[in-house]
Order: sequence, then C-alpha cells, then structure tokens
Amino acid sequence: MSRIKLIHHINVPISDRERTREWYEKVLGAEFLDRGAASNKRQLQLRLGTGEIHFTETPRPAPTASSHFALEIDDWDGMLAQLDALGVRHVRTAAASVAANLGGTDPHQGRREYSGEHYTYLHDPDGNMIELVHHPLGLEDADGNEVEVPHDPRGVRWTLRPGLAGRA
Repeated sequence: MSRIKLIHHINVPISDRERTREWYEKVLGAEFLDRGAASNKRQLQLRLGTGEIHFTETPRPAPTASSHFALEIDDWDGMLAQLDALGVRHVRTAAASVAANLGGTDPHQGRREYSGEHYTYLHDPDGNMIELVHHPLGLEDADGNEVEVPHDPRGVRWTLRPGLAGRA
C-alpha cells in the first residue's frame, strides 16, 4: 500500500494577494515562490520552512472558527518577541478550547502538559487562524532514531526534475 510521506502544501482563501504576501513575509518570514506568470496569476504561493502555503483570492473568504494550520517554530522566545514588536495579537486559547486554563493561565501562550510543547494562536489579515508551536522534545523516526530538521529549511525545496516541465 502506498503511504503519505508529508504534506506538500495547504490552500488558504484570502481577499487580497499583496496584503497577504506582505503579512506572511513580515510576520512569519515566508518566501515568495515565483512559479511563472500563469501560476502566479492563479495563486500566491509561499514557502514556510520546508512546506508551502498556496493562497487563492476569493471575494469573501469565510474562515471557520476552529479551522487552522500549525507551524513549528525553532526560536520560541524570538518569535513571541517578533509578534509583540509587530503588534500582532496572539492568544493561548482557540475557538476549539473547551476547558478553563487549558495550557496554563498566560493569556498569550500555553504549554501542553503531555509534551511541554509551547503554543499560541494568531490570525492573518483575512482571519485565518494559525497555531504556532515549539516542541522541545525533538523529532524521531519510526525506529526511535533522532531526526534533524535542516538548520536552514530554505535549503530543502520542491523542484521540477529535468524533463518533467511541460508534461501533461
């Protein structure tokens, strides 16, 4: 049976391509992916770490209260300082939170009791919810071996293999 290796990208509805690009670049350090005129006209595509987010303009995007995607952060304190410096509001609880003081009592961030993972929630300009997480435990493969994420994830990217461009 074929197995999923990883999530390549998600697609998020937005109302303003330039505003979205500027916000994701400034707040989260996203990298614009220039995929050519036709693709760039159809979608805004950005890289965050080793993954991609594609954005499609819609007249009235309608985020759902608890729908979100999560991004792993390497420098938790640095990210919180950056959010604060930019005036980006972030909170401990999301619309899906059901228990009082889940994750602690700090209104801006929480920690999960089962892993020590830090987390906070913020919203992009269209109201799409983003969860930022920091896992101090590290990553391991199915055999229990430690797995390192590249220090500079911009060095890992999807590319077209020679001879595949233009195939239908």
